[in-house]
Amino acid sequence: MSAWIVRENPARVAEEVGRVPVDDARAVDAAVRAVEAAQPGWAARPVAERAAVLAAVADALDAACPAGLLARETGKPLADCRGEIRFSAAYLRWAAAHAPAAFADRETDDAAGRLLLRRRPYGVVAAVTPWNAPVILTVLKVGAALAAGNTVVVKPSPLAPLTVRAVLALFPEALARVVQGGAETGRALVGHPRVHRVAFTGGAAAARDIGATAARALTPVVTELGGNDAAVFLDDADLSDAAMDRLVMASFATAGQVCVAAKRLYVPRAMLGDFREAYLAAARRTLVLGDPLEAGTTVGPVVSADAAARVRALVDDAAARGADVAELGAVRAAMDAGYFVRPTLLTGLDDDAPVVAGEQFGPTVPLLAYDSEPEALARANAGDLGLGASVWSADEERAFAFARRFEAGFAFVNTHNRTGLALRAPFGGVKRSGHGREYGVEGLREYVQTCAVHAPAAFRPGGAGMPAGGYPS
Repeated sequence: MSAWIVRENPARVAEEVGRVPVDDARAVDAAVRAVEAAQPGWAARPVAERAAVLAAVADALDAACPAGLLARETGKPLADCRGEIRFSAAYLRWAAAHAPAAFADRETDDAAGRLLLRRRPYGVVAAVTPWNAPVILTVLKVGAALAAGNTVVVKPSPLAPLTVRAVLALFPEALARVVQGGAETGRALVGHPRVHRVAFTGGAAAARDIGATAARALTPVVTELGGNDAAVFLDDADLSDAAMDRLVMASFATAGQVCVAAKRLYVPRAMLGDFREAYLAAARRTLVLGDPLEAGTTVGPVVSADAAARVRALVDDAAARGADVAELGAVRAAMDAGYFVRPTLLTGLDDDAPVVAGEQFGPTVPLLAYDSEPEALARANAGDLGLGASVWSADEERAFAFARRFEAGFAFVNTHNRTGLALRAPFGGVKRSGHGREYGVEGLREYVQTCAVHAPAAFRPGGAGMPAGGYPS
């Protein structure tokens, strides 16, 4: 009898949202070979035709808009789910518009000779995606890979199998398939000998497993991993309602379960009291903990019982270290019905507290005082993670000068998290936060290899020649 993934509603854990069968290695092999058979013909089509398919899928995604399903299986507020789906469709249109230029051949013919650079697809791409933003993080991989002429097999998280399945059904089945399961299914896909590129977003433990599996097959991997993003406020930062509302949601959107959430807040010591009051007021305006399907909810439950226990343990540890624990926002949730965790602001901690030193990935955030800008920068850059960071200042030049020194793949100015992203801006981490990029032309080109055709001038008619054992100059 087949094993099943049964997905519960994190806001009402007694409710089953849906179930999917687990795919074994034989099913994974069938999916890979099916899309492999279609890949040469797909790659042979002009890039403009491939782009037109993506644009058509974008229209279908807008029309289908499975926001209710996404809210029920992830616990994200319905408005956020609608926003994620619209953003995913916008990305597909952006990729369709920019693919022809991104993948165009480049040819140079000059005194040095003739050089042709071609952008060639890998073949079959394996995409392993997380639960917290499953639509956009699937579409980023599938859209870019298909635009480049690859075909794709996606393995979603067992915590979000249903919406990804619904979204993949909008793509031509010959080009994109979905397989369901946990680590064993992932290993079968990533280690498949006919997979030639792997794209992964998720946590460090899974990344190590995927990296080791891919390495045995010599398959290249692009990864976007966790972050412990610092938000540094300079002494001239705007503490207006709009700015503070933006900051609060940068920490607590998706109940803080976002890799690029603002996870550490650094503020000049002289501003600490005023900042804290402004932050608490913003939380009262913006944070409503409740059922994701109810109007007005801005923060839903965390995704699982384990996630709730982990975040509560971090807050309890902070309290035991003497932190002030301020509960934030309003509560409309039936707390016992689901995995609800009250958002909190933690003040009075040192940087070695677990909630500061590591990624909390949940609805709590520490507020930390600093005494000089060099100190703030050093503390922001501490640790092995380097996904995002932000600097807040009324002086944009000052902010950019500070941001240039962040050890982060993406630095925000006067905002953080999704309000600071842009389709044209490549996104990804440094240090242990991954390698490779999504979004932007750089994100499209992660799915092609540059191949060269070269006729050196020395060997063209009238060329000077070169000794048989010579080196180019």
